[in-house]
Amino acid sequence: MTKPVVAIVPYQTPRESVRRAVACCNGLGHMPRGARVFIKPNIVFWSTVTDFPKWGVITTSRVVEDVVELLKDHGIQDISIGEGMVTGHGDRKTPADAFERLGYTALGKRYGVKTVDVMARPFEKVDLGDGIKLKFNRDILESDFIVNLPVLKTHVQTVVSLGIKNLKGTIDLSSRKRCHSPHPVKDLHYMVSHMADRMPPMLTLIDGIYSNERGPGMDGHIRRTNVLVASADVLAADVVGAYILGHAPRDVPHLVHAAARRGRSLDLADIDLAGEPIESFRVRHEYDHAYARTSEGAWLPTPFARIGMEGLSFRKYDTTMCTYCSRVNGMTLAAIRGAWQGEAWDKVEILTGKRMEPTPGMHKTILLGQCIYRKHRDNPAIEEMIPVKGCPPDPEDILKALRQAGISADEAIFTKADLRPGKLMRRYRDDPAFEEALFQVAR
Repeated sequence: MTKPVVAIVPYQTPRESVRRAVACCNGLGHMPRGARVFIKPNIVFWSTVTDFPKWGVITTSRVVEDVVELLKDHGIQDISIGEGMVTGHGDRKTPADAFERLGYTALGKRYGVKTVDVMARPFEKVDLGDGIKLKFNRDILESDFIVNLPVLKTHVQTVVSLGIKNLKGTIDLSSRKRCHSPHPVKDLHYMVSHMADRMPPMLTLIDGIYSNERGPGMDGHIRRTNVLVASADVLAADVVGAYILGHAPRDVPHLVHAAARRGRSLDLADIDLAGEPIESFRVRHEYDHAYARTSEGAWLPTPFARIGMEGLSFRKYDTTMCTYCSRVNGMTLAAIRGAWQGEAWDKVEILTGKRMEPTPGMHKTILLGQCIYRKHRDNPAIEEMIPVKGCPPDPEDILKALRQAGISADEAIFTKADLRPGKLMRRYRDDPAFEEALFQVAR
């Protein structure tokens, strides 16, 4: 059996580095002549009101532009760039602003490239086998060829987020929530492992100009890594990407599932590595956040436990918390940290996701999100229930719930949440390695 080829190429020069990576793995060798091509970048977050760190979070516009030019050189006329961003229900303004400011509309004027807001387009139900049916964007399903452009990052729930995981951005809202299932076998890892199963032929090009530790968001630790990983085999690309991030592929559950279903190995020896030596780029990127058990038996993020926070149990998120709740989870943690004044709260517990159970002896239990509320709304073990029922929860309702529990959270954390991402720019403002120009296209 022929080994899949994966190219590992340093990012050094615009256009040429991408061309070398694709050529080294013959990444376009299986692209049909005159193909309709769908480019899938990774746009995790976008703000229309403040600038924010994009490095290691969003696929660089430099790589997107280089890919478009390469496709045009191969005679491809029908090119779409599409993403299903995480936004509020019916929000079309944010994706349009992202496509404009990332330069995708400029590429449209120059090359006739179309932009696709996945969440505004039709979906088609796809039977993935094993009783799994998810709705995928019809544009990508009806394309002849995909160029998959994930970012090189670890992920707090799935260990890594690379080529297979990037395709989760092409399913509809209900399917995304379904992926975060509490099922003991068909959990998030299992669901994600199926994302590439029914896709058209594909080139995966992992954008590692920047890498993200404890991603996928802008609060991760971003590094300038300058590597491109390319392959016509998405699983092989992800195996190499995981290894570069310092993780054995066998320790990434969705890669284990995907390999088993394909009868494939996760051993690097079963991949033909082209380009530069893989070890020259390998740097351990942690994916997890540490939580600690306190002396009173509660669970807290380790930094909270370290400062002696008492009277609160805020258990670690699990894979059943969907992307929409995870955004407000971080906001809630920030509010609690700001409210701590050294005096113990009255045995408050916060439950999230779809699986957590209340702890006996807690006086107040905040059920953060519709899913956990539905699970426990009639639970007699909860002494005082404080439900936050939204899907996702409304920030103002979270503020009210915290205050009802005796946690005097700062209102500004919730009312000015749109401005908070901009504060993270301070980390990078004076570092020349973090180039804003890499997310722009010359007009």
